[in-house]
Amino acid sequence: MTKVLVIRFSSIGDIVLCSPVLRNLKQQMHGGVEIHFLCKGAFKPLVEHNPYLSKVYAIDKSTNEVKAELLAEEYHYVIDLHRNLRSARVKAALKVLDFTVEKYNWQKWLLVNFGLNRMPKLHIVDRYMATLGQFGVSNDGAGLDYFLPEKGLPQRNDLPESHRDGYVALCIGAAHWRKRLRAQQYEAICEKLMLPVILLGGPQDKELGESIAAKLGPGVINLAGTCSLHHSAWYVRESSLVITPDTGLMHIAAAFKKPIISVWAATVPDFGMYPYLNESLDLRVQAEHLSRRPCSKLGTRCKYKSCRCVDEIPLERIWEAANAHAEPARSGL
Repeated sequence: MTKVLVIRFSSIGDIVLCSPVLRNLKQQMHGGVEIHFLCKGAFKPLVEHNPYLSKVYAIDKSTNEVKAELLAEEYHYVIDLHRNLRSARVKAALKVLDFTVEKYNWQKWLLVNFGLNRMPKLHIVDRYMATLGQFGVSNDGAGLDYFLPEKGLPQRNDLPESHRDGYVALCIGAAHWRKRLRAQQYEAICEKLMLPVILLGGPQDKELGESIAAKLGPGVINLAGTCSLHHSAWYVRESSLVITPDTGLMHIAAAFKKPIISVWAATVPDFGMYPYLNESLDLRVQAEHLSRRPCSKLGTRCKYKSCRCVDEIPLERIWEAANAHAEPARSGL
């Protein structure tokens, strides 16, 4: 049986976006395949329940931590979905045929620095899938996967009664603050929504979530910084609608085929990281009137002194679309 190592070290969204590669490779590889995955330890929970994987290796800081174990596996191929110095070291050590994703960094640089859009009209998933072309593996069009553990998750009855008939999952966190809204903007959105709200985010977003919830009353519940990633994913799955910046929970929402309103500040969908194959509501809201955007590739900087790419996002588009989506459900249609 063929043995393949797939590499993607980080982060949440990027690893979720790898899931079609794992599924299609496992289901379509002629003669069968055993797939191993290499990532950072912090992201191992994202893949450890994936039924298409036989083994997951994780590192803390260096690939030397698992080098001997990887060499002992005697892989036939490496699928490199990260394409950085770390993955290059792994490929050099294993000395087997590798297939590496095209990241189009030059085209991204042109778009950020000169506004020249030479990006291909391809989602990052399609670029990932292109690495499997030599194996005769094609995209089944089934979208993303996210596998929750069988035990230890909340139950529907654990929700407050006010939220059991539907709620908006409002994701308030992002790896870089220029990818998310400000507290006052989140408050304005919550005040206009017809459905109750659950705030989701990481430990760094706990204080923000608490301040928002304290101002808006029992209809807004803060869970940011209080639950695990799998628990956050469960709340996304059970929601009626997800409002999210360009971040990992957006892709988890796409995996669960949820209606999504995505908010784009310093980054843009043209980078190819928008919700994938989301056949439900897929509204992308951004300050389209600002000519300097995108401000950066990862949301690390803004070209406007006052961060206009965040401040001038048309919030009314968010709550109008959210309420239009919620109205049929509330009317029993």
